[in-house]
Amino acid sequence: MMIDDEVLAGIEAVLMITDTAVSTAELATALGLEEGTVDEAIATLKADYDGDETHRQRGFEIRHVAGGFRIFSRGDYHEVVKDFLTSGQSAKLSQAALETLAVIAYRQPISRPRIAAIRGVSVDGVIRTLLLRGLIVEAGKEATTSALLYATTPTFLDTLGMNSLDDLPELAPYLPEDADVAELGSQDTEVLAAVDELDEDLEDDPGSPGQPSLARE
Repeated sequence: MMIDDEVLAGIEAVLMITDTAVSTAELATALGLEEGTVDEAIATLKADYDGDETHRQRGFEIRHVAGGFRIFSRGDYHEVVKDFLTSGQSAKLSQAALETLAVIAYRQPISRPRIAAIRGVSVDGVIRTLLLRGLIVEAGKEATTSALLYATTPTFLDTLGMNSLDDLPELAPYLPEDADVAELGSQDTEVLAAVDELDEDLEDDPGSPGQPSLARE
């Protein structure tokens, strides 16, 4: 059965913007299709991305994960992506990465959904960057949700020239309890003031040789 190009494009559009796996049922509902049609469309897209003798393999692929589908960069190019994200000792972190790192530093161990709730935006890409830079590490799972927890690493301390997390500036009181996340309001700027404090520390001690700079552009 030939799948209409518009159907294929619609599924691609959804998978490109999602931060979590999307199930066949969810795609069917969103696009007004039968689930069987969605399954065939996914198979068509997967084959197209994998390539054959008539067209090249793509640098991305569709994977079935967590009961649904997501588009990922192809595993064959992990080293290329890693080198891109970590290239250069003076590579700078984005404002989003600095804000996420500040939240993790003060609330660790903390899960990705809780970080996203505090920042108000998705942090999937930022978390991957921080993991590849060696600034954070997976630190077990949350007991109630089984969500992965994240914490900072010795590299984080080395880069900031600190002996322990006790050396962090006294900004933790500005970070809300989880129950208060929905009521952040005007506290947002205070919550993320940690970024400026970290920047000041980094300007004084930009890190040891071989460690990435965290200073903002």
